[in-house]
Amino acid sequence: MEFLSLVGSSLWSVLMIAVFFGGSIFVHELGHFLTARRHGFKVERFSIGFGPAIFKWTGKDGVEYRLSWFPLGGYVALPQLGDMRAVEGGEAPAEKLPVPRYGAKMEVLVAGAVCNVIFAFVLACILWGVGQPTVSSLNTTKIGVVERTVQLADGKTVSSPAVEAGLKPGDTIRAIDGKAVDNWSSLVQTLASGAGRTSDGRPEAVLTIERAGAMSQVTIYPVLAGEEGFRTLGISTAEDMGIDEVIVGSAAAAAGFHVGDVMLTLDGEPVLSRASVTAALQVAAGRMVTIAVERAGEKLDLAVAARLEKNPDGSPAYRIGVRYRNELILIHPNPFKQLADNATMTWRVLSGLVNPNSDLGPSKLSGPVGIARGFHQTAQIDIRLVLWFTILVNVNLAMFNLLPLPVLDGGHMLFATIGKLRGRPLPAAFIVNVQTVFVALLFTMVLYVSFFDVRRIARDAQAESVQKPALTAPAAPAPLVVPDPAPAK
Repeated sequence: MEFLSLVGSSLWSVLMIAVFFGGSIFVHELGHFLTARRHGFKVERFSIGFGPAIFKWTGKDGVEYRLSWFPLGGYVALPQLGDMRAVEGGEAPAEKLPVPRYGAKMEVLVAGAVCNVIFAFVLACILWGVGQPTVSSLNTTKIGVVERTVQLADGKTVSSPAVEAGLKPGDTIRAIDGKAVDNWSSLVQTLASGAGRTSDGRPEAVLTIERAGAMSQVTIYPVLAGEEGFRTLGISTAEDMGIDEVIVGSAAAAAGFHVGDVMLTLDGEPVLSRASVTAALQVAAGRMVTIAVERAGEKLDLAVAARLEKNPDGSPAYRIGVRYRNELILIHPNPFKQLADNATMTWRVLSGLVNPNSDLGPSKLSGPVGIARGFHQTAQIDIRLVLWFTILVNVNLAMFNLLPLPVLDGGHMLFATIGKLRGRPLPAAFIVNVQTVFVALLFTMVLYVSFFDVRRIARDAQAESVQKPALTAPAAPAPLVVPDPAPAK
């Protein structure tokens, strides 16, 4: 049964990758294809993937449709926009074709990104209606725990930047370097893509903090921690401290705890994480402590002494006998906000990549392997999370393809604009040579980031525990979706 379950879950993941990742590529190319046909362009080929064809056929419209072996993107071959040899090889078209208008070129080139945005918006509307599963602790920027120390990427332990900056549990981070953050994922990614530095080269960030209703700014010096070496402050998110069950006969039941109570403080210290309560009870070692709770809008102080019990492994632990509420919640984010948030984060990551003061680099991105893994992880939890991830991928795909780099849609828009301004097209040989170089660079980068994707998968497979992978932020600040090398080949 376990084997059949594994096979079934794998097939489900493959189906989700084919439908949503493959669908995202298809939608992008369909935008180019339909717009080109509307303007009367000659279309030679519509391909999903690169390289030799797995299978292909020629339609009544004279277009060759194919599925190719390397599923890293796709393309629509339009000889009126450029030479296809830089990507697929072969001979230049023999027939003389009319030169299309500048406006028609730009419409065809931008159509792929527009269709990705439309697709993302449709999915965002669906997610708005059915709801997006998440955990309450990721839907806030309130600090739950301030760690005393942080382990650097090289294994060295140093004092936590949060402690040095005076951050406290209960503080809410509203912005980083002037950029607003409204959930924990955006906080982590905005910090990771930051580019602030001191005069001696240390990472630096300015946090806008809300504490007891008052706003202030705090300068903090992040360290590079974890195996990925992201900027880290040494904080974790606040959790829902509501009580869902009081165990019969427990110390909590004797002390008068009720289902629905929300823990506020323990011996006067704020408690915003379950781990902090557990740690405080171990320190108290059975002595009486006072836990303040909120009940029906009122604050109550309850005195309780934890009882010594045994963990499943036989080790001793002090407990009061409560179970907390399930943190899984359903949110209904506005579709416009979904697209805006994804576009904002994608832009911040892309900006960080080109900023020499940032600590981001291609090794911290996710390529096709990492993206497929993201679809696999979300598919194992809830199809609504697949929709969420697909929206992110489509926004990323649209923005990345519009970058003014040769081979990408944006690069061909740049070539067309330069030709328009100079009164004649750029030489075909120049475009082919530039495309050839950038195709090589593009696929080299894909192989590079894929190596790190595989390394992450191997590392995580060796980990003994995985904590809610599909509901947390991606391991990399943003996926790098492999774009189609533009329809202008």
